[in-house]
Formats: sequence, structure tokens, C-alpha cells
Amino acid sequence: MIYNWICSLITCYSSPGCSLTDRIPLPELKDSDKLDKIMYMKESTKRIRLGPENLPSICFYTFLNAYQGLTAVDFTDDSSLLAGGFADSTVRVWSVTPKKLRKVKSAADLNMIDKESDDVLERIMDEKTASESKILYGHSGPVYGVSFSPDRNYLLSSSEDGTVRLWSLLTFTCLVGYKGHNYPVWDTQFSPFGYYFVSGGHDRVARLWATDHYQPLRIFAGHLADVTCTRFHPNSNYVATGSTDRTIRLWDVLNGNCVRIFTGHKGPIHSLAFSPNGKFLASGSTDGRVLLWDIGHGLMIGELKGHTDTIYSLKFSRDGEILASGSMDNTVRLWNSMKAFDEVETDDFTATTGHIHLPDNSQELLLGTYHSKSTPVTHLHFTRRNLLLAAGAYNSQ
Repeated sequence: MIYNWICSLITCYSSPGCSLTDRIPLPELKDSDKLDKIMYMKESTKRIRLGPENLPSICFYTFLNAYQGLTAVDFTDDSSLLAGGFADSTVRVWSVTPKKLRKVKSAADLNMIDKESDDVLERIMDEKTASESKILYGHSGPVYGVSFSPDRNYLLSSSEDGTVRLWSLLTFTCLVGYKGHNYPVWDTQFSPFGYYFVSGGHDRVARLWATDHYQPLRIFAGHLADVTCTRFHPNSNYVATGSTDRTIRLWDVLNGNCVRIFTGHKGPIHSLAFSPNGKFLASGSTDGRVLLWDIGHGLMIGELKGHTDTIYSLKFSRDGEILASGSMDNTVRLWNSMKAFDEVETDDFTATTGHIHLPDNSQELLLGTYHSKSTPVTHLHFTRRNLLLAAGAYNSQ
């Protein structure tokens, strides 16, 4: 009975039609958030419908002469900003568009601005500080994770120094240093709604935070080794964590309970991605395989083989039709995720434990393999129009 209850609960919470707005407290939408939602809807109307006959274009961002050691990458949801974490303890932010990065004016200059003017948001920015990139100093160890807030006003970074830092992208200064992990923090990610974020580290636990709290709200304990990657469910009610103990755990944000444990990988897990509808999860590992999971039933439903090295990035297209995987083998592979999910019959879920029978159909599901010259793929991102962006540091060795 307990299993069936949890199963129906997660199925409901992963359904786009299920109301979740009052399950966990969320901050009220600001006017800027509402404008961004309108812009998102406009962009969505121009979205390319992807499929086996209509594959996405791929734009690759190669970090040349990254002697500092590129260790983490993230794009904003609107693809306007790019952040990189480096082994020299710095975080760098670039503008991907012609619009340059600017800081807010000094307090003295702000007092001279007409607060009632229509273009007050433009007037508060200091044109003298405009540049294509900014460097953020503060960490005292390699930066292993970076994540933009949905509203593009903040950036999170996690480091070997055991801290997670929150940076303002208006002043390009550190606002808060969150101390809770005692060892390196391998990954951090903002909630899809902002405000909340999650971190995972060498201390074998993941922590849930809120930007206005110094202490974690939840501690997700249960992994037997490092928590290497963290991802929020699209509805923000669940967090998935991947570990070097070769398992993936799904946690309930509201009460901190572990509601799913996925086993099947033969090596440490380094990448996770939820499908846009929230019903499926993809995971990548050092074993070179991408595994697909049905969240509601807690079962593995697909195995995608082809990569020859660790998979560091996974991303579903905006419509969920295609799954992109990026690996240390210098390739990006595109998979027909919709076909993989459609082939799963409800009759296959007769058992409550174990795995359903998996056909070895990787070649049927593989839509394309794209090689970089000598660049391991660190990060993947689909734009709102379904263009695929990839990033990594050129390896000259």
C-alpha cells in the first residue's frame, strides 16, 4: 500500500496538470518575472519542433587556453549569459549576446537618478563598467559547480573550499557564503522557481537551502559516498542526487524523505536530467552509459550505449523529443527519447521491484554523433527555440 501511494503521489506531482503551487512555499512573482514569462511564451511560439527528421543545430563554445582548468559551465535559461568555474578558484561570466555586462552605479550616482522615469532600470546601470565578461573572486579552491537563477540576477558557485557562494549579477559581488559542507562541494543548482537551491558534496549528503537562510533547510542523507550531481524536478518538489556509490536517489523537498533509489550504473554518476514533463529521468556515468528511468514506477526503462568515456552532461530538448548527451570522449550524441519512452508499455510495470526487460536498441535510438576536434563536452543547453549549445575546454594534449 505504501509503495502504491508513493507511486500515485509522484505520478501526480510529475504531471503538468497537477497543482503544486501551494505544496512548498514560493516567493511571489515580481513584475520582472512576469515580463520574463511573457518573453518565454513569445520565444516558445518560434520553437523548432525536433524529431528524427528534424535534428537541432549545435553551437559549440570552446574555451581556448583554459590553463586555469575549466571545471563547470552553465547558461541562463534565455541563453544570454554563460558562466564558467575554474580550478584557479575564479568564476567568470560572459555575455553571449552583443549586450555587454554592466554594474549598478555607485550610491552617490543612484541618488541623482529620477526614480519615476520610465527607463529607471536602464539608468541605474553604469556604462563605464560595460565589458564582455566579469571575473568573480572569493573562493579559495577550485570551483566545481555553477548555476544561474531563473531571473538571471544571481549566480551560485560551489567549491573545494566547502562553501557555496551567491553572487549578484547586478554588482558582480558575493552576497552570501553558505557554510555547511565540511568538504568539497561538487555541485549546486537553483530551483526552477528560484529562491531554493541544492548542493551536494564529498561529505555524502545533499543540502537544500533558501537564498535568505544561512543554514540549510533540509539535509538529504543516505548515499554511501560523494554526492556528485544534483538536479531539481521541474515542479521543484523533488531533488535527484547522483553519487559515486553508483546510485541515484530522489528526495521529497517538503519532508526530506528519500522516495526513490535507482540502481543500475556500474560506475560513479556524473550527470542527471529530468524530462520536461517530469515523468522520466536520464543519468550518465563513468561507465559510458545513459540510463533512462520511469520515476512513477521507479524502474529502468532504457539503456543508451555508445559513449566510450564519462558522460558529464545530459539535456532534454524543450519539447522532450530528443535527449542530448555530452562526454569526455569529445562527442555529443542525440537520442530519440520520445521513441524510447513510447515503447514502454504499461503492462511492463507488473512488478514493483527490479527492472523491466530492456531491448538492446541503442542504435535505433541514436540519431547522430557529433565529434569535437579535441574538446571534452562539459555542458549542454537547449535554447528556448531548441538550438543546442555545448561547451567545453580545448584539450591540447
